[in-house]
Amino acid sequence: MEQQQEQERDQHLRWKHPRISASGDPRLRRFVRKKLKEQQPPPPAEGRFICDHHRVFLSSSYVAFQSSSTLSNDLTILHQVPEGHVGVYWRGGALLNTITEPGFHLKMPLITQFEPIQVTLQTDQVRDIPCGTKGGVRINFEKIEVVTRLHKDYVYETLLNYGVQYDNTWIYDKIHHEINRFCSAHSLQQVYIDMFDQIDEKMKDALQGDCARYAPGIEIISVRVTKPTIPESIMHKFEQLEQERINVLISIEKQKVAEKEAETRKKIAIIEAEKNAHVSKILMQEKLTEKDIARMQEEIENQTFLAQEKSLADANFYRTDERSRSKQVEAHRLANANGRSGETNGGPNPFFRPGNHSASVPNNIQFIQKFPHRKTSMMLQVLFQQCPGLVLPL
Repeated sequence: MEQQQEQERDQHLRWKHPRISASGDPRLRRFVRKKLKEQQPPPPAEGRFICDHHRVFLSSSYVAFQSSSTLSNDLTILHQVPEGHVGVYWRGGALLNTITEPGFHLKMPLITQFEPIQVTLQTDQVRDIPCGTKGGVRINFEKIEVVTRLHKDYVYETLLNYGVQYDNTWIYDKIHHEINRFCSAHSLQQVYIDMFDQIDEKMKDALQGDCARYAPGIEIISVRVTKPTIPESIMHKFEQLEQERINVLISIEKQKVAEKEAETRKKIAIIEAEKNAHVSKILMQEKLTEKDIARMQEEIENQTFLAQEKSLADANFYRTDERSRSKQVEAHRLANANGRSGETNGGPNPFFRPGNHSASVPNNIQFIQKFPHRKTSMMLQVLFQQCPGLVLPL
């Protein structure tokens, strides 16, 4: 009898929990059989037909299980919460404040309902959002992606207020509302071109502001908006405008390139001119230096020649002076010899006059005329300094 009951429980386990039966884990199968044995009602007395409430309810549940997969979830005792989710439970339609972590857990079949809730990053795609611009043009956003996350600490509060499909209220419906409000306040030019790069941030701020106020457990990570679809005629005009704008940008860039080339040539010319001027300055400085050296060399030669001529003039002067003195002494001696003195009537000698250097004037002045003018003037100046009373013949 016990073996027959064991076989029935195994058959019931294979029918109700095919994954557990196929897993091949003996400990898990023994655990589930034990739970089923504890929930099985006592056997009926011999000769009596017992049909209590549990057996009738269980039999009807088996029939319903075969026709509905949702009821199959309600009938399970052992259930699994996947990673990145938490388990929430309802009993009799009322949300329980029990939150389970990822892993295997037990629940009461048929009475307690289970649902895994994702608490990691998830992406909701809102598709086909029609809207009208300020000018009355109808456009359509094919897809808008919203990346959200539900905080684990706010799972119970969020599900209690907005249910399991909380994202329908705060993501899907809210995106439709915010997109239509944005389009109705702006023109097609602004929506499609001018302010399109701002729609992502505006949608994120709008969603996060309302969620922070009414559903603080929902965090909006980012919003990605695709380019809206506009009528073909308007699209063709926008393409023409874009082409013209590109042509203008190309022209501007060409102009900038030409300006840069002209500026480069100007800088090259300036550098070349500065180089030539610097070279000319250096050459001129070299020429001036050469002229200064030649002039200094000529001055040195002139001074040397003047010194030599001065020495010769002095020597001639001394020789001539010596001769004239000798002649005067000889004349004086002869005069004394003839009985004449050096004075006449008590007066000076008429043959010798102090200060009269005409007798001692050098006889070689004519050689000065053979030299250049500058040398001649310098030599005459020195000669006049040596002989103040000198008078040159014309």
